[in-house]
Amino acid sequence: MPVAPELANAARDFRLRMAVIDRETEVALDMTRDRYGRTVHASAAAAARTHRDKAAVKAYTAHLAPHADALLGAARRALDELPPARHLAGWRAVLDGLAASAAEIRQALDRPAVSGSPAERAQYSALWPHIAAWADHGFIASNLADQSDGQHHQVPLTGEEQRVWTESAQAAQRRGELEHTASWYAADGQQITLAHLVEDDDSTVVALLGAPDAPGWQVIGHYAHEYETGKVLPAPVPPGVLRADVSRFNRPEPAPEIPLQELTRDVVEAQHAGDASSALLSATQRGYDAGPMIRLQELLETSGQFASALETVQGRQVAARLSALGRQIEFLTREVEEAAEDLGATVAVLPPHRTPVLRIRPRPAVDTALPTPTPRTSTYARHR
Repeated sequence: MPVAPELANAARDFRLRMAVIDRETEVALDMTRDRYGRTVHASAAAAARTHRDKAAVKAYTAHLAPHADALLGAARRALDELPPARHLAGWRAVLDGLAASAAEIRQALDRPAVSGSPAERAQYSALWPHIAAWADHGFIASNLADQSDGQHHQVPLTGEEQRVWTESAQAAQRRGELEHTASWYAADGQQITLAHLVEDDDSTVVALLGAPDAPGWQVIGHYAHEYETGKVLPAPVPPGVLRADVSRFNRPEPAPEIPLQELTRDVVEAQHAGDASSALLSATQRGYDAGPMIRLQELLETSGQFASALETVQGRQVAARLSALGRQIEFLTREVEEAAEDLGATVAVLPPHRTPVLRIRPRPAVDTALPTPTPRTSTYARHR
């Protein structure tokens, strides 16, 4: 049986290969869309996805097929040894899902269809969601397997040392001289943050246990540099996701979208008020093919959800700010819609005295004498 690091490396190699396949597929699919993101070459898009499915099966066969069961076994053993935490039930469900996908893939590969046939393309297409699941979530199994060789544990400070260093770090935080540099969660669900503690022009790396923007955190170690922390502190576990049903490797078809700079150009090139009004209304359009202002509001709302999901004091504060900004964008959108409708109701055109200027000057006739150049004045004459 391969050891845990070899299993984790196999999973990482598969994920890296899938990232390359995903990027190549996105480039190929972009070639099949118009400038607004609508697919205009359906056959070429289907061919790109067929190529993606085949490449994914090949990557899974090369990197994961020989090791999937052993990887899941090592991950489950490591999971059973972890202390109770909120995320363990979710991880166990992920491992169960990966096991089911591995079984589906193995069953299909044991009965391969004729190479190059429509049946093979259908088989690979049916396997794609299972392979994408491994590409999306296999890092949880590889991380657990990698940690099964041994967990890092911090070297605890004595009670008095911990009190002194915690008070010193809290004082530095009040002075604005505690710079946070990295943060992660340990296997027990505790948050660990690295920070530079500055005192008398001397900087020390300290490790904080608990949310650094809330009361109750403590210093659990101090180090000369950050490299030392990796040897003694609890290893980081995979971070969470904002939405559980989102897949990096299985994205939905993008909705059509008109770039904001193209709408600005439409206004610049417009001569009728109705054309400028249409550009403004396109920016505020709602629904499937929403305009840029609606997309901006969606971005603020989603970013607010992300900030709130951090479950920190500062994250909740940022979420409240983004929520307020989203309401302002909604108000501004309604104002733009009303202004656009008022502009269209003017039924006006630009006055004719706003004449265009030729970008290229006409060339002089062949028999036209060139203008006489201005005589050059000597340096002495200029100064005199």
